[in-house]
Formats: sequence, C-alpha cells, structure tokens
Amino acid sequence: MKLTAALRQATYPLAILRQRNFGLVWLSTSLAAMGSQMETLVLGWYVLTLTDSPFLVGLLGAARLGLNFLALFAGTIADHVSRQSLLTAVEYVMAALGLIMLGLILSGTLEVWHIFALTLVGGLVRMFQTPSAQSLVADTLAPERIANGAALTTMGRNLATIVGPLAGGVLFEASGAEGAYFAIVLLYVMSGFAALLVRASRTASAKDRGSVLGSTLQGLKYVKGEQVLWATLLVAVIANLTGWPLHTNLMPIFARDVLDTGAAGLGMLMSAFGVGALGGSMVLAWVRNLRYAGRLLLVAIVLWHATMVAFAASTFIPLSLGILVFTGAAFSATQVLMLTVLLQTAPPDYRGRVMGLRVLAIYGHALGSVSSGAVAGAWGAPWAAQINAVVGVALVGSLALVAPKLRRA
Repeated sequence: MKLTAALRQATYPLAILRQRNFGLVWLSTSLAAMGSQMETLVLGWYVLTLTDSPFLVGLLGAARLGLNFLALFAGTIADHVSRQSLLTAVEYVMAALGLIMLGLILSGTLEVWHIFALTLVGGLVRMFQTPSAQSLVADTLAPERIANGAALTTMGRNLATIVGPLAGGVLFEASGAEGAYFAIVLLYVMSGFAALLVRASRTASAKDRGSVLGSTLQGLKYVKGEQVLWATLLVAVIANLTGWPLHTNLMPIFARDVLDTGAAGLGMLMSAFGVGALGGSMVLAWVRNLRYAGRLLLVAIVLWHATMVAFAASTFIPLSLGILVFTGAAFSATQVLMLTVLLQTAPPDYRGRVMGLRVLAIYGHALGSVSSGAVAGAWGAPWAAQINAVVGVALVGSLALVAPKLRRA
C-alpha cells in the first residue's frame, strides 16, 4: 500500500499528460520551444562570427521583438478565434520562414540583413504563439490542475533549453548552419501537426466577438483593476529587461570572450542553464495545491538575479556550468509561478488578452538586449550582467512595496 501511494505521489503531475488535449498542447509547445532555442543559438553564433559585433548580436534579440507592441491585439484575437487553429497556423508559418532561411543558406546568398528581416517577421508570427498555447493549457485542464499544467508546460520548454542549444551547437559545427536549420524546420512542422490534433472545448462567447479594438480596451480596463495581474505582468517586464539577456544575447559573448570556447561550448553553457531550469520546474510540478505563488515569484526572481552576479565573476568553465544550473532553476521557478498566477487569476474569457499582455511584457527584452549588447561591447559581458542584476533586484524590491496583494497572492 505504501509503495502504491508513493508511486501515485511520484507520478501525480505526469498523469495529466495522459489527458489527450493537454498532452498534445504540451508536445506542440515543447517541440516549438526546441526549434526556437536552436534558432536563437544558431543565429546568434552566425551573426557573431560573421560580423564580430556583440552589439549586432544584441540587436538581433531586439529584432525578434521589434513588432511586439502588437502583442495585446494578438491576445485579443486569441480570445476571438479558435486557439487551436491559431497555434497550428503559427507553427506552420514558422516552418515556412525556416525553409526560406535554409534556401538562402544553401544558395550562398544569405546576408546579415536577411537574418534581421526574417527574424523580425518571425517575431511577429510568434506573438500569437504564447496567448494561444498558454491559454490552451487552462482550456484543456480542470481548474485544480492548472498549476501542475503550468509547471509541466514550463518543464517541456526547459527540456528544450537543454536539448535545443546542445543540438544546435553540435549540428552547426558538424554540418554548418544548413544542417541546423533543417532540424529547426522539422521541429516546427511536427509542432504544427501536434497542435492540429488538439480538440479544446472552449468556444468564443458573445462578448468575445466584439471588435478587436473594443475587446482590447476592455481587457486593459480589467487588468488595470486587478493588482495581482498588473503586478505580475510588471514582474515579467523586469525579468525580460534584466534577466533574459544573460542566457540569450550575452551567452555567446561570455563563451567566446570570457570562457574562450566555441559553438559546442556555448551549447554546453546553455544546456547547463536548461538542466537547472528543468529541475526547477520539476520541483514545482510535484507540489500539490501550490500556495503563495505571488510571494514565491518575488523570491525566485531575486535569486535569479543574484546568481547572475556569481556567473559574471567566473572565468572557469566548470564553475560557470555549475552556477548556470542554479540560474536556470531560479529562472524556471519565476516562469512557472508567473504563469500560475496569471492563469489562476484571469477568467477564461480574458485569458488570451492577459497572455497577450504577457507577450507584450517581453518587449522589455528588446531594450535589455540592445543595452546589454552596448555595455558588453564597451566594457565587456561581465559588466553587462552585473549591472542587469543590480537593476533587476532594485526594480523587484520597489514593485513588492507598491503591490502588497502580489506578496499575499
């Protein structure tokens, strides 16, 4: 009996993967995340080796988010139409963009401006991914399993941060950018096929079918009146502004200029971050009846920034890998807790718009990428990471003071 109970407890969070629709949503988002992680590494390394410009690497991250101001409207559309159909379309369009990039590489005509143009378009398309996919998590689960679904969804994305960068780095060195991009396209195609099979029960309500502008303004008014929601969204802005640049735009610079390694070494660094992120999401996935998610969110993001200071001080690859495990765990906890608070607080009819605002918050990454790339180009990547860490902790502390409901959520 005790063994049976222990096994039931151990497999509790994984049991929802057997629910057909959630399992397909999880598979689709995980495959797409793996393709995106590979793409980020391949393009970042390609631009760095081609131009020798840390600033352009940072600018590439900003290009992914160049049209992110439209994200709120993307969230509104996710409340108006079938979220399953929207997610399917997004993944197949991403596959088509990958094929264009692959064609340019194989023809030998790829130039830096092509990379930036396709990245900008891909960022526009990807805006619709988060509102549709993350809303589908709640649409396909009972309310009491939303926290576990959020953790498992983040876990799938964290698996992608382990496998994607490592595979991308190895493929880039073994078969060039063309080999890596063939795998990226295949991942997006499989993701789209999984999304195509989802059968979610939610349908748009009558008030969802109003004008896009009217529904968007209605969503903004609702969020403005909910302190927990707008405070959580501000946490997302801070995380993207000061936290995300480390493992996206700054990591290639750390790999080459601080740790003296190549593309495979860069893949190892990003995979170490992914191992920590996977561990963090797994721990939260096994927690039943998660309480005080808002308070834990504030603690997690402070710990994330604290580990950035330690990583910036390291010049020894094994030590850097170890630190990144803890950085990834704190990052993952932040993402799980943020998604849990948003999905549990927002009612179904507003989930798309709330998640659209969550995507809009990623715009902070555009500013963070450019500023981090500029500081890294002038003073080095360690200074950029340390400045981001100090600014991030200061902003989170200020938010905790002005949003007491989030501390109690």
